[in-house]
Amino acid sequence: MIETLISNKTRIKLLLKFFLNSKTTSYLRGLESEFGDSSNAIRLELNRLEEADMLKSSLKGNKKLFTANTAHPLFNDIHSLILKHVGIDKVIETVIERLGDLEEVYLTGSFAKGIDSQIIDLIFVGDVEKEYLIQLVEKVEKLIKRKIRYLIYAKEELNPVNWEQFATEPLLIWSKEVDDE
Repeated sequence: MIETLISNKTRIKLLLKFFLNSKTTSYLRGLESEFGDSSNAIRLELNRLEEADMLKSSLKGNKKLFTANTAHPLFNDIHSLILKHVGIDKVIETVIERLGDLEEVYLTGSFAKGIDSQIIDLIFVGDVEKEYLIQLVEKVEKLIKRKIRYLIYAKEELNPVNWEQFATEPLLIWSKEVDDE
């Protein structure tokens, strides 16, 4: 979908990287090895996004670190577009809001790092109807053409302070408290 709006593949990768998880920071050489693109192509796109004030930069030693500018007026719109591109909006609409006594849902794995993948890794926290979850996940996988892999924790089982069991710190994408407001 997004490829019809934005033809530059490097720009799409950068938008996914920084706008899916706004806490993501990265530098040119790290992006070069992660994307497998030339450093020149990545540098050009980083500079364009920074000039448009969509990315902020800071120096750490001799490295220029980039992160999304969450204060940019289009940040929420771009973030929403990226969620739709990935299919997470469908997961929230179709799965999360129908699952019983759910407290929180976290995104982990590649997408939490801002890397596009065919697998969406989720952590469900709460009392989930497992059979119904399986049915909903199968429906959504067909809609978004990606696989969904998940873990279920009771609220008392998961300690967010102890995230080292996951490769990347999970990203909260839904909370009962926020949804109830």
